[in-house]
Order: sequence, then structure tokens, then C-alpha cells
Amino acid sequence: MARLLLHPELDWTDDGAPHARRHDDVYFSAQDGLAETRAVFLNGCGLPESWEGRTEFTVAETGFGTGLNFLALWQLWRAHRPTPAAQLTFVSFEAYPLRREDAARALSAWPELSDLADALTARWPDPVRGVRSIAFPEDGVRLILHLGDIRETLAQSAFRADAWFLDGFSPAKNDDMWHAGLYPDLAARSAPCARLGTFTVAGAVRRGLADAGFEVSKAEGHGRKRERLEARLVLAPVAAADTFGMRGPPAAPARVAILGAGIAGAALAQALKGRGIEAEVFDPAPRPASGASGNPLALLMPRLDAGDTAEAGLLLGAYLAARDVYRDMPEAEETDVLQSPRNDAERARFEKLLADPPLPFEYLEAARGGGLLHKRALILRPPQLVARLLKGGTCHFGGEPVVDLAQRSVNGRSFEAIIFANGMAAAALAPSLPLEARLGQVDFLETPVNAPPSAAASGSYALALGPQRLWGATFGPSGTDFAPGGTVEARAENLEGLERLSPYWVRAAREAGVQSRASLRATTPDRLPLIGAVPDYPAALELFAPMKKGRAVDTDAPLLPGVYVASGYGARGFTWAPWAADVLAAQLTGSPIPASLPALRAVSPLRFVFRILKRG
Repeated sequence: MARLLLHPELDWTDDGAPHARRHDDVYFSAQDGLAETRAVFLNGCGLPESWEGRTEFTVAETGFGTGLNFLALWQLWRAHRPTPAAQLTFVSFEAYPLRREDAARALSAWPELSDLADALTARWPDPVRGVRSIAFPEDGVRLILHLGDIRETLAQSAFRADAWFLDGFSPAKNDDMWHAGLYPDLAARSAPCARLGTFTVAGAVRRGLADAGFEVSKAEGHGRKRERLEARLVLAPVAAADTFGMRGPPAAPARVAILGAGIAGAALAQALKGRGIEAEVFDPAPRPASGASGNPLALLMPRLDAGDTAEAGLLLGAYLAARDVYRDMPEAEETDVLQSPRNDAERARFEKLLADPPLPFEYLEAARGGGLLHKRALILRPPQLVARLLKGGTCHFGGEPVVDLAQRSVNGRSFEAIIFANGMAAAALAPSLPLEARLGQVDFLETPVNAPPSAAASGSYALALGPQRLWGATFGPSGTDFAPGGTVEARAENLEGLERLSPYWVRAAREAGVQSRASLRATTPDRLPLIGAVPDYPAALELFAPMKKGRAVDTDAPLLPGVYVASGYGARGFTWAPWAADVLAAQLTGSPIPASLPALRAVSPLRFVFRILKRG
């Protein structure tokens, strides 16, 4: 199976509707497609009446296609949003995403949707497997796309829908979208009394829905279709899929304390604000980005693995999420990165990766000498970027915050949730967290010559932006006692890397004016971050001990109530932070989580409990 998804091959009907060759079916009727969407899906699910009085509402869809259903729903939400703070999440599944230009052409049939269509196509997803989260905060709308085969992606999703749009191609032409195993998965991801609408009245669909607990009825069809289906979940929803300790509180917290004003804390504050929660940020330093997030420049580029593993997909998804957040900020500059192989083994790995690339040509291509050219990478100005994310929020700087986890208080003030976004300092508050300190040093200088954004990488990296030059970085073991100004040994290591990357800089780098900056990076034994609720490790080990003898344990993991962590980002804080913030914000508010279950398990702090038990 290729790592990149296939775009559908399209023909266009005489009246301008896209027709998919693979399924021999049209996406919609160009004459009345929008009217059909409103009749079958919006009216069929009782919208907008169904969301009256709601602060959160979730609609899920099978088959994103052109995005027409999403735009029609978004337009309705604009006109009938329950309150100015209400949030709408649209979760959709797609195996063959359209090209951006094809989507724009298809949606141009409805000028009344043009502003929404422009906003959507401007952030149209690339054909990369995984989960993409796209927020439109001015309207309180969020789109979560699960890209891949629905037979896999639906079972790996974590949400509860209040309404469902079943809109794959005809069941007779697209069995994958209507297979028998679909309907129990729909019920498992439905809220009590969830409503459902679809254009088909096929017997297999009616029976599948009824067997899964839906009450199904036929309704008057639209246009040339005499009938359609409406359904409502009448049986109690089945237990939610195991999210490996990622289940949120019963109600969204009103007050949240974030410990740490680096990129982890700033991204969290921004994500919570976008969901209507004002968080307070605490940091002992006198200003934001005083730790590992405070280097003058940073590079955002993907880490690509030749193997198609869950971890590889997780890192790729985090990179795309981060790029989506930063790309329009004035503190980010787009550039290409030439990544040269360090040895023959890495050259062979690059060849294997390019034979089945995880990113499309717009992002990645082969480079001279067996290297990779990463296009659309970003050079960031970290201190300014972090300050922008924190702007307008409540921040407390200077003085070590006094934290009482039992009372969930900071400096004597009570909060409903506390989030550790403070790197290695989290280990002092929760000693069981398996965090390790690594020392990272960069060296930098300012020159009288302005340079366009440019970057090179090969183990280490070198960046140029305007008058600034920066290179590094080390990533060695360290205790908590270190020199913020760096060491001579680390400077020599960085200089050696610079000689490989940019020998023209070496003379300047040997002259006076070079500065060094060292900071601790929190990492974990498996190099993946800790994102989620903090387990009560001793209680969890005791509770799950029967698993060592093969006995099942049917209960949730014991957690520290109201305590969460977003740490262990290592040298990729600016990559992980936006994705982690989106996931934690969704968990805290009970919203659909913009990640797959395998991804949640890979970053859950609870994973180390099971590894301890497995090792005995």
C-alpha cells in the first residue's frame, strides 16, 4: 500500500459536476446539489433545531468529497449559532481526497458559498494519510479529517457525534463506504439519540443501521429520488473505544493553570482560548521563552522515516499541524532545506524513502548527492512567536509557582485542571514521569550582510535569516546543573558540524562575536512525548498487576485528578507543541480528538505502566 493517498481521477459532466471514474458516480448534481444537501442531511438531522441550547455540537460524515456538506453546515451554523461561544466540530472520512484546484472548481457552482469555499480551499489537505485538524476560530468551527480507508480510520477515531451524514457514493458502486462493519462503529461513536441522514434507502443500509441500534424510517426524497432515510439511535451507545488514559473530565474546566511559558505552554494557551477556555500561565522566569524555546532561530522540518510505522505517521502529522499554525505568522519564513546524507546507510534510507514518499512532490524531492530537498520548511523566530501566542492571555512571571496537586491549586488559587508544560520541571512535581534531561546548545552571530531564508541539515543544521546565522545543535546527556552560556566542548562539536554544512561560514564562526546558548530538553526513553492525563503510577501498577498473569482488567487507569502533562518534546518542541495542544484541548473539553487511537496510545503517559508490567 502506497503511503500517499491517490487523488480521484475525474471527468466533468456537461453541467459542471465532478464525476469519479473509479466509482462511476457523480459527487453531486450541479443543478441542485446544495439543495439536496440541505434536504437530505441538514433537514434530515433536524438542523439547526438539534443544536439549540448547546455549547458543543459534533457532526460526522462518511465521504468528505468536495466539502459541500461541510460548507452548507458551516453556512447554517453562521446563521443559527446557539451562542457566540458555541463550538461546532465536523468529523469526516475520506480515502481519495480531491486536488485543491478540483475542489475549488466544483465549489464554484455556488457563489453564495464562495467566502467559505475560499477559506476551505486555502487550507485544503494534502493526500497524506492521517488526521488533519483545521480550525476556523472566528465562527467556532473545526474540521477534523481522517484521511485513509474508512475500514481502518473509523475504528481508530475517538469522538461522539450528535448527527451523521452518510454520503459515500452509491452503495452499489462503493462497497468500502457501506460495508457491514461500518454500522456498529457508527453507533459506538454516536451520542445518545444521535440523528442520521442519508440519500440511500438500500436494504443493506437499513438493516445495518437497525442492527446497530438505530430506529430507521423512510422520508420523502429530493429531486429525482423518491425516498431517503432518516435514523435515530435508540439503544444506549456502546462503551467508547479505549483511548489509553486520554478520556477527559465529565465537563470542560472553567479554569486551567498552565505551568511553563515556552512553546508548549503558549500553544496550549492559544488552543484553549480557541475553545472558549481562558488559561493562566505560570513561569518562574522573568519573561516567556526563557528555556529551550528561546533560541534566536529554530527550524521546522519533518523527520521522515523510511518505514510506514505509527510513530512515523505521528511525527508527520505533528509537523503538518505545526506548519499549518505557523505558516501565516510574521515570525515564520518559508524556505527549502537541503538534507545531505551523513553516510552510505543514510543515503540508502533516503533512496528507500523516496521510492514510497510520505509527502507529495510539493514538499519533498530528491537532491544532489543522494540527499533530500525539503520544500515548504519554516525558519522561526521563537521568542517573538511564543510571545504572539501568549498575547492577550493571563501570564504570571518571576518566582517559582507554589503548586499543590492534591488541591489543584497554584499560588493558593484553585483550578479545575493543571497542565505541566514546563519541560524537566514536570518531573519534580510528578517524579514518576519518565523524563530525561538532554543538553542542547546552539551557536549564533549577527553579520552585516542580510541573507534570504536558507537552511541546510545533515545531523546538525545551519540557518540564515536576515543578518542572523545559527548552527547546532548538540543533544547530549545532562543533569540539571549546566551553564546557560554553553561550553567550549559543545561549541567545538557544533563547529565541526558547520564545516560539513557550510564551510563558508566557518571563518566567521571562528571570529569574535559568536554567542552560545544552552538549555535542557526534556525527553523520554522512547523519544516520544508525554501528552495526556498524568497517571497515578503506583496505583496503576498495582491495579494492572493481574495483566501479568493474563487476566483482563476492565477499568479505567487511575489518574491524578485534573492533572495533565505536555512534555518530553526533546529537540522538536516547535513540531510537537501545536499538535499536542490541539489534542489536550479536545480532551479537556470533551470534543472529538484530532488524532487516531494508535497515536494517542503512542504518546500516552500510561504507556510506560504497561511496559513495566510487560517486563515484569
